[in-house]
Amino acid sequence: RARAQRSTGVAALVFDADALIALDRGDRTVGALVTAAGRNGTETVTSSACIAQVWRNPARQARLATALVGFLELPLDPLSSRRCGQLLAAARTSNIADAALALLVQDGDTVLTSDPHDIKHLLDVAGINADIRTV
Repeated sequence: RARAQRSTGVAALVFDADALIALDRGDRTVGALVTAAGRNGTETVTSSACIAQVWRNPARQARLATALVGFLELPLDPLSSRRCGQLLAAARTSNIADAALALLVQDGDTVLTSDPHDIKHLLDVAGINADIRTV
């Protein structure tokens, strides 16, 4: 997608690195959620930091590459990288990809993660109210 910003006020399905791995491995539940999101016009969103954690061999990750075409991928730019560092300091954690993800979540979004405790902690510190679904 050419657009690099979230639609305001529209709930999204937000993927952390482990949710992207599940999608890449053909997890049926995650695949069904992506299909439903596409049908309902729900944005599927992730951070470039999360993609960097999972992108290893494009020749063997065709499923992920195809799925990512429909995703909104938000990068770490100078402002967001500084906000990410501030969130990590406030939360007393160190996972940059999780913090980058937390900062792109909006109230009402659903976050897919295998690490609900860490994501919830970051969202709580950031003051964001989102649903968290374990994958």
